[in-house]
Amino acid sequence: MQRIKTDDTVLVTTGKERGKQGQVHAVLPKQRRIVIQGLNMVKRHQRQQDERTPAGIVEKEAPIHVSNVKLVCRSCEKPTRVRFRIRKDNVKVRVCGSCNEDID
Repeated sequence: MQRIKTDDTVLVTTGKERGKQGQVHAVLPKQRRIVIQGLNMVKRHQRQQDERTPAGIVEKEAPIHVSNVKLVCRSCEKPTRVRFRIRKDNVKVRVCGSCNEDID
């Protein structure tokens, strides 16, 4: 089970985007990186693929390492560490480290 999943809101803690919040667009678990919508924008020079996609400089989101973000809890609205708990019905859930509420 992953600590951060797609559509979670995260706060960037280090780097040029420090202090900004965004929604997770994609998770790359093998590289331990995530892509946050609208943050860490980079410019890439793109060759024309076909008639519909023009050549030029394209801005897109670059991945950020998971250790550089914190999950923002939906209930207490604070950036927090993620912990895990096994409920009585034997389901493993993510838990907010601040308020001990279930995230999932």
